[in-house]
Amino acid sequence: MGKYQSIDLDTKISQLVNLCEKNYNIDPALYQKYDVKRGLRDINGQGVRAGLTNISNVSATAIVDGESVPARGKLYYRGIDVEQIVKGFSEENRFGFEETVYLLLFGELPTKDALRQFQQLLVEARPLPTTFTRDVIMKSPSDDMMNTLARSVLTLYSYDPNPNDLSIANVLKQCIRLIAQFPSLAVYGYQAFEYYKNDESLFLHHPNPELSTAENILYMLRPDSKYSDLEAKILDLALVLHAEHGGGNNSSFTVHVVSSSGTDTYSAIAAALGSLKGPKHGGANIKVVHMFDDMMQTLPDWTDEEAVKNYLRALLHKEAFDRAGLIYGMGHAVYSISDPRATVFKGFVEKLSEEKGYQKEFALYSLVERLAPSVIAEERRIYKGVCANVDFYSGFVYRMLGLPYELFTPIFAISRIAGWSAHRLEELINANKIIRPAYKAVKDEIPYQKLEDR
Repeated sequence: MGKYQSIDLDTKISQLVNLCEKNYNIDPALYQKYDVKRGLRDINGQGVRAGLTNISNVSATAIVDGESVPARGKLYYRGIDVEQIVKGFSEENRFGFEETVYLLLFGELPTKDALRQFQQLLVEARPLPTTFTRDVIMKSPSDDMMNTLARSVLTLYSYDPNPNDLSIANVLKQCIRLIAQFPSLAVYGYQAFEYYKNDESLFLHHPNPELSTAENILYMLRPDSKYSDLEAKILDLALVLHAEHGGGNNSSFTVHVVSSSGTDTYSAIAAALGSLKGPKHGGANIKVVHMFDDMMQTLPDWTDEEAVKNYLRALLHKEAFDRAGLIYGMGHAVYSISDPRATVFKGFVEKLSEEKGYQKEFALYSLVERLAPSVIAEERRIYKGVCANVDFYSGFVYRMLGLPYELFTPIFAISRIAGWSAHRLEELINANKIIRPAYKAVKDEIPYQKLEDR
């Protein structure tokens, strides 16, 4: 190689970026020429069918006179309308996340006795391995809790006596442990970050075996462990609504792809966490909150509809907030008329805003939800309707609950681990082939040149 000479890494990398931009770029017209579904979506933005699932279904159309037309969005867990699931446990004034996890994992609603036993199983699975909190979570804390979660999950592999056993019994046990332990991993990771990075006081509360998942999150997170019943019920609702969303969402599809290779549970779930971390997937609710912060600081009168419309137009024209040209929380890949999760959320959010004194903020959210679709239709060519998605209200809820921004996406993960676990089990039970989609090569063949001739 010759004599070693030191170089400035950053300078050299910046020089090499031009080569990347030159030799990686693909002409967008080639996607249409070769009929390649970019992003695995067709020209109407619908996902290309890549598999079959029993776990959940997302619907946004209805058949009228033999034609498919936009309809109110529906979400089904194991064939059951999620709105009916929420109505069921809400009317009985109980928590619903544990019941939802059981439904997703096992394909049917639990009896009273089965639910009680499953809740007890989660209690037994909650404790982290001895010294794990000290040796893993408290060391080298990250300012990104999703990375902390992923690191913790991968490290749990080393504490498992049978990490590579792909029998359904062992994978189910691993999944149940992860579902039970995610709240502690996320909350403890945040507290370690606050202590070491922000010089805040350190306190760690063990999970309370008498409490639900939602209650335990608030119990462990708050210094005094206190919370209202409404706070816990709305956080529980958020967990239910985020637990699953069809096999085609990015992180669940990631679980299928990675699981199809025959890898271990911890690697599959860590890969899903990496997917969910992205702002186009799980991180969107933080953007919604920041966008509204900017809106509230910019507009002197939050009830002035024309001023709100002008701000929304400025967002689309890249003249406001982060200048990305987006109204965050509006629009969805599938839903056009309504996102059932946002619809269910809204009524409960209003109750919480009254308890917390956020009525003016809620009124602004409602106003933007009403005005944004018409503004977008005026400013953009769109192929389907636009509606508020679940991220539109979830970040507002988390703020009213006093949850730190760092935990917004981990709360999503605490919920979605239920769906990921179901998809991993489904892949292992039904498939015996590695998922390997085809890519069309568009680079012409060129001859190799000897080094001295280049």
